[in-house]
Amino acid sequence: MPQRRKLLSYALPMVAFVILLGLGSLLRTIGGHFLLSAAEYWIYPAQTIFCGALLIWFWRDYSLERPRGTGFAVAVGIAVFLLWISPQQFFGFGTRAEGFNPDLFVLNPPAYWATVTLRFLRLALVVPFVEEIFWRGFLLRYFIDEDFERIPFGTFSWASFLIVTLIFGFSHSLADWPVAVLTGAIYNAVAYRTRSLPACILTHAITNLLLGLWIMHTKQWGFW
Repeated sequence: MPQRRKLLSYALPMVAFVILLGLGSLLRTIGGHFLLSAAEYWIYPAQTIFCGALLIWFWRDYSLERPRGTGFAVAVGIAVFLLWISPQQFFGFGTRAEGFNPDLFVLNPPAYWATVTLRFLRLALVVPFVEEIFWRGFLLRYFIDEDFERIPFGTFSWASFLIVTLIFGFSHSLADWPVAVLTGAIYNAVAYRTRSLPACILTHAITNLLLGLWIMHTKQWGFW
């Protein structure tokens, strides 16, 4: 039972996140009513609240210490942010204006700020915890040994490195695959260098926070 709970604690938040994301995609294909054709405007808040609640429920199972290599983690987070925006910002690729646009609610300030706040909570807090706990905390060790807790965090294996890098990269949108694969490799490297799951979470959070601010500034909603 303790081993089953540990497996659930690392995997269930990500599973719930993906199921809700898939539900949003399904509802958009049905279309019609705004709640269906633009399901992301309530699916994303639902992910924030539900997956955040799962993280809180399982919190004691993660045994998160203070992050090690904080300066390194922050520097890598900034570098990965620059990597994500480089095609549009530095190399003249086309802008990506289609996507989750909070400006739809600009004439209703309470709805606008609630939308923006929940979007940033999802982007810069919930997603880094959910994804790093799953990708680096669980899968990176699981592909070394199914009893993943026996493997010290940050243990290197070529097989687990390549599998997690590729799955992480290809789980993103098609347009993001090249950058996402590189990001997966870099985030894995943070795990190996710091041997600290909180450092990986911090790196991911810095990247996503800066990306969110850049999205709000440039209105390239396709990067959400």
